[in-house]
Amino acid sequence: MSVLHLLGTAGEGGAETYFLDLVAALASDGAAQVAAIRANANREAALSRLGVPTGIFRFGGPLDILTKPKLKGFAARHDVKLALAWMNRAARHTPAGPWARVGRLGGYYNLKYYKGFDELVANTEDIADWVVGQGWPAGKVRYIPNFALAPPDAAPADRAELQTPEDVPLLLAMGRLHEAKAHDVALEALAQVPEAHLWIAGAGALETKLRAMADALGVASRVRFLGWRTDPSSLYRAADICVFPSRYEPLGNVVIQSWAHGLPVIAAASQGPAALIRNEEDGLLVPVDDADALAGAVNRLIADPMLCIRMVQNGSERVEAQFSPAAVVAQWRQLFADYGAA
Repeated sequence: MSVLHLLGTAGEGGAETYFLDLVAALASDGAAQVAAIRANANREAALSRLGVPTGIFRFGGPLDILTKPKLKGFAARHDVKLALAWMNRAARHTPAGPWARVGRLGGYYNLKYYKGFDELVANTEDIADWVVGQGWPAGKVRYIPNFALAPPDAAPADRAELQTPEDVPLLLAMGRLHEAKAHDVALEALAQVPEAHLWIAGAGALETKLRAMADALGVASRVRFLGWRTDPSSLYRAADICVFPSRYEPLGNVVIQSWAHGLPVIAAASQGPAALIRNEEDGLLVPVDDADALAGAVNRLIADPMLCIRMVQNGSERVEAQFSPAAVVAQWRQLFADYGAA
């Protein structure tokens, strides 16, 4: 008896990273799992290292009528008891069968793709409430947060390799180069923090625009565009402050990861971060699209090490109580057991 994870996206992003993190954590806990994914060499290699049997499927658009029956055969061969669909594309192709179908929601998704599913899992309480508000039965949705992962053996990234002085305040911005992530706001704020440097870790179509903006603001010499990284822990451990100015963010996994790595975090008060952060206790919240406020918060943390220490300690306590791998895996194992897939 096994759980089938279905992931229909081909690119790299926060959800795809957490997909592997959760599969790895469940594997360490002894869960029997198989995976159906779209072709992606990195994910295929990672799943192979974990010993998770994996099938590669097209997960195409509305005209793809072959993926669903192929998935049905794959699930039957692996004695699947629960099929877990990660996001809409996977949900659209998840076949009905003698197994439960559960959707994992990391945002305010179109629920038409989950018609006939047995249950939905939301990774924030706000998303769970929203699902019920859309007419989904309250007894068929549950909240299971993402966990924070801080590998104990991850060394800080070498600042010298990225032409960053050891003695400057280092800001870290994580997330794809997309308008929603508001890296432009981080660049504007950096112009008001003259001693700081900024690492931006993420890939996307806006890189050329953001580089030009850094030049225009006169901060290009203090910004490093790192691209997509597979070593986020090393970045968190090298930085002094995490800045997370996203305009739209249903969860804010970066906040949880900052807490897990002992890094103070400043975030825009978009949905996810505003629900997570207890302002002035375990992080600082600033208005969305307010570079002046973001710069002011950065300067405040640079000037007040004791405030940083207090927020880091409180964040660490939040992780231990709510967002540790053990706490989250236990909730997933209970869900699996509820459908006979323990």
